Amino acid sequence: MLYFLLSKFLTDSGTSVMTISESDSFEIQDEDQLDHWLTTPSEALIRFMGTLRGNLLILGAGGKMGPTLAARAQFAAAKAQADLRVIAASRFSDNRSKQWLNANGVQTETVDLLDRKSIEQLPDADNVIFLVGSKFGTSANPSQTWMANTIVPANALERYPNARFVALSTGNVYPFSPTESGGSCVTDPVGPIGEYAQAALGRERVFQHYSVANETKTVLVRLNYAVDLRYGVLVDIATKVQAGTPIDLTCGYLNCIWQGDANDIIIRSLELADSPPRLINLTGEDTLSVRRIAEDFGQRLNRKVTFVGEESSNALLSNASETSRLLGSPNTSIDTILQQTANWVTREGRLLNKPTHFEVRDGVF
Repeated sequence: MLYFLLSKFLTDSGTSVMTISESDSFEIQDEDQLDHWLTTPSEALIRFMGTLRGNLLILGAGGKMGPTLAARAQFAAAKAQADLRVIAASRFSDNRSKQWLNANGVQTETVDLLDRKSIEQLPDADNVIFLVGSKFGTSANPSQTWMANTIVPANALERYPNARFVALSTGNVYPFSPTESGGSCVTDPVGPIGEYAQAALGRERVFQHYSVANETKTVLVRLNYAVDLRYGVLVDIATKVQAGTPIDLTCGYLNCIWQGDANDIIIRSLELADSPPRLINLTGEDTLSVRRIAEDFGQRLNRKVTFVGEESSNALLSNASETSRLLGSPNTSIDTILQQTANWVTREGRLLNKPTHFEVRDGVF
């Protein structure tokens, strides 16, 4: 079967160029296969893990990305026969994540990262991947968002001043970009919209302060829309198409990246850590049209697609070309992700029911 692949570029009229490509016929059947796909390391990651020693600590490993990131690192370390322990630390409010990590060879530590006494009990580490952050619920409880996004980083940096850090940030620290621009670059001015984005920028400032004060080598990764088959912006669109819900076009363009590729690059970005911190954007290389994505899902799901609103002239977009130059392009094509997402929705695969609210333009989450 032939599938549409969304182009990397926009035409002068602001619509995506469409090309036709042959997509892989393999379909993910269940969560075991999905997790296998998400956790299989690239050859580049295996080589990189072979250079590490000591402990690799992943803070906030119980969230959406953390478990498969930790397992991917563990599998890469095992294949590289590295002298390394991968340790996943989190509150683990969902004990299933902890059990799954243990079953896949990852050491787990239960910790409250707002409690300095609790974080002091964690093992020492040479390398730290910091995944902690708070977004949804900010409008109802902004102080909790600020605590998670600023105090927790300070606690971690005081506990591990001599470690090398990768810290996850977000493209929300940028203002909206013109859709034809290719997205914001790390050299562009920040312009966070709303309190969540402001708190995310606060997290970056905390890392910058400690990195300079203690010479802690750090890389800040501004991520835009990692997607899995159980959650993400493409799942949001596909499930609306499946249900016959009109698609809001107000925020008409986006970037996204397969979660497995994002995790691979996040781990390997440790080699870019520096003081003052290095900044990188992490997302797919394509500027995607929401209209075209929805129409594509309409074809795959055999559903009529309806729309509300019109595309704005700007959107939350990031330019990750420099990251691709340094660490390589994502391995998974948008066409493959669209196909697998449609298959997953059709077979009623399990969803996390955590919408991204990518349509939000006022920064209120």
